[in-house]
Amino acid sequence: MIEKSIIELHELIKSGLLKPETLIDEVYENIAKYNDKYNAYITIRDKKDVLADLAMASDKKTSLLYGIPYSMKDAYLTKDVRTTAASAILEDFIPPYSATVYKKLQSAGALLIGKANLDAWGHGASTENNDFGPTKNPWDDSRVAGGSSGGSAAAIASSMCKFSIGEDTGGSIRNPSAWTNTTGLKVTYGRVSRYGAIAYASSFDTIGPMGGSAQDLAIILETIAGVDPYDATSSPEPVPNYLQGQTLKVGNLTIGMPKEMYSHGLDPEIKSSIEEATVEFKKIGVKVVDVSLPIAEIALAAYYLIAPSESSSNLARYDGMRYGKGRELFTTENIRRIMIGTYALSSGYYDAYYRKAQKVRTLLIQKYEDAFKKCDVLLMPVNPGMPPKFGQLVNDPIQNMLADIYTTSINQVGVPSLALPAGFSKSGLPIGMQLVGQKFAESTILNLGHKYQSVTHWHTRKPKL
Repeated sequence: MIEKSIIELHELIKSGLLKPETLIDEVYENIAKYNDKYNAYITIRDKKDVLADLAMASDKKTSLLYGIPYSMKDAYLTKDVRTTAASAILEDFIPPYSATVYKKLQSAGALLIGKANLDAWGHGASTENNDFGPTKNPWDDSRVAGGSSGGSAAAIASSMCKFSIGEDTGGSIRNPSAWTNTTGLKVTYGRVSRYGAIAYASSFDTIGPMGGSAQDLAIILETIAGVDPYDATSSPEPVPNYLQGQTLKVGNLTIGMPKEMYSHGLDPEIKSSIEEATVEFKKIGVKVVDVSLPIAEIALAAYYLIAPSESSSNLARYDGMRYGKGRELFTTENIRRIMIGTYALSSGYYDAYYRKAQKVRTLLIQKYEDAFKKCDVLLMPVNPGMPPKFGQLVNDPIQNMLADIYTTSINQVGVPSLALPAGFSKSGLPIGMQLVGQKFAESTILNLGHKYQSVTHWHTRKPKL
């Protein structure tokens, strides 16, 4: 049952043919079978507590998310449920309040099953860099599931939840989605409240849904989006009906293919799969054109100056005195990013590094605006290669950074991006691609993604567990 769409599950629950308790039982059975192997969850809630939440949500039965089990990346505060950020520093931390995104999902009747694994504090692209063990990829358990929201992606791929809430700072939703054959949405900056999210880089962080299809994500986004009085960076932009938006025709849309994104360094099988996807887009009436976006190298360099700088500032509060344990428990990768960020912000180097990186960020915005003059949506790779074996990224900081080469610019510009399955390699590993839209154009990319998934079946394939 858990592999059915959210709409299908809602109709079954509404008709009385499916009890939410049955869905909960199925999820916990899958957790019992697979979590020890894949390590998708850090904290799993007691089933009694989930059933208690279901009883309290009895007046939410008209909600499409009523009775739907989900997980959250363990970077969001959940009152009375342990929140660790995958760090030993917060190993025993029980938050006194909840993130806005959690409260909105509670109000919709969705059921939190547990908190998903990640790279500690969001620092990484493989979910290896943490104090709770690495998450394994359900498609090949000798490989990583991506990061930093790798636990969320693995939980969805192995049917240990229906959907998850991830966090994307430089690709942390899209990277694991592409490597696990799931669908993930990086939203426009400010589209979803960050209140109660443990910050990595505050001007890049975005909260978004991960699931099995663009249609499912449309339902979730409509629930969690909107302005929040507790978050001054949340946008007052009206929240459209994303699900209804997927009924609109796409024949008037133009997809741009940034030629620089398909040159040296991209795995040929990924390039081939995306080119095949353009054939399907053309069949549904979408125009495909070549555009120029020469920004990959400078975007990555700017990201790895600005993000560590903001992170070093955000992590300064974890001093072992107010809450949490001491700073000596930061991982090697945490320390590396804190030191880079502190150096870039220090007297004498601020202008040379941090200020210059912010100027590059302005340049990136201009380059994207130029590209969007020729198209409505950009189609780009998510990852340069297939899911790596364990140790390949975590032991090579440069390769760890390069895993984000196609994703970091999007966070710096603040636009939305939808990662969705595009095929498989000859060895059976998932391949993903991303549709990048203009600010607050989530409806457009979700509609386009839904249309693509209506004529293809890559997203319906599940790993043999």
